[in-house]
Amino acid sequence: MNPFLLVGAGGVLGALSRFAVGSRIPDRQRDTLAVNVLGSFALGALTAGLAADAALLTLFGTGFCGAFTTFSSFAVETVELYESGARQEAIGNAALNLVGALLAVGLGGWTATALA
Repeated sequence: MNPFLLVGAGGVLGALSRFAVGSRIPDRQRDTLAVNVLGSFALGALTAGLAADAALLTLFGTGFCGAFTTFSSFAVETVELYESGARQEAIGNAALNLVGALLAVGLGGWTATALA
């Protein structure tokens, strides 16, 4: 199948899922953290072999995870916190997102490998 269509289809699903998470978790920073950690876990699992087929990796890895996770929202929220004077909270937000995503991608990869 055409990779552009796969990315587009996955992107639609990822964006709709991102919106659903945001509507369930009213706090902007918490919903951003949730999608970044969940999406990183999923991408770790996919790249570790859960999506053995290149088309599935394109659909879910690039399309879904790319639209579901949000680096831009994380960056804006962190800068807004910092500029409002909440410097400790900004540093905490940055650390939680970055460390959480890194740990989640590793755990996702480990989980996929253990299940294989």
